[in-house]
This record gives sequence, C-alpha cells and structure tokens, in this order.
Amino acid sequence: MSLLLSIPLTVLPLVLYNFVAFGWFGPISGDPWFAPVITVEMVSSARFTLVLGDMILTLALALLFVEILKATRTGTAVLSDHILSMVVFVVYLIEFLTIREAATSTFFLLMVIAAIDVIAGFTVTISGARRDVSFTGN
Repeated sequence: MSLLLSIPLTVLPLVLYNFVAFGWFGPISGDPWFAPVITVEMVSSARFTLVLGDMILTLALALLFVEILKATRTGTAVLSDHILSMVVFVVYLIEFLTIREAATSTFFLLMVIAAIDVIAGFTVTISGARRDVSFTGN
C-alpha cells in the first residue's frame, strides 16, 4: 500500500498529455491544446472558454497540491516518493527536449509543475526533519 502512495500524481498529466498528443483518443485536427472543452456565458455577457491545455494545467496544479501534502508524511516511503518524483521530472525533461509533440507551452508548464513537485517535496521533508530532531541534555 505504501508503494502505491509513493507513485507521484504528476505522472497522470504526463500520461494524459501523451494520450492526446499522439492521438490515442482518435485523430485530432490542428493543435489539440486549443480545442474548446466548455464555453460559459458570464453574467457580464462575456464568454469564458476553457480549452484542453488549460484544463490539463488545472488538473496538474490540483495534483501538485496533493503532492505537497504527501511530502509532509514521515517514514521510509517518503524517500521512494522523492525518487519517483525526480524520475517523473526527468521523463518530462527528456520528452520536452527530444519529442516534437512535447515542444508546446502546455507541456513546458507541466514540466515546471513536476520540477516544483521535486523541489517542494525535498524542501518540506527537510524542514519537517529539522523539527523532528531533538537533543536531550543530562
């Protein structure tokens, strides 16, 4: 069970991005990240349109919040969580640099979110560990 909790949630936007970018949901004409998902008429009579790229970024930010909460845990599973988060970030980086479909601003921002996950995870764990250390003097 603890290994399942160690899987970084930032891998979900990576998988979803690849599914859409490589057409695993079917062929998409044009840039799929600008495809409208929902359009809402606002009270001001303006139209708000949520596009697919913004939706996946919103999902990634929500998952980043959960990952930061996960970083506050203590125990041995935290180390594997940090290692796997670093692996996910490296996969983002390699894909961004080498694969044509990943050379988009949406993917770049997803990669930045994965980097923040790694940095925040280490920072929160180190701060928490510093508070757990206590010295008793006799």
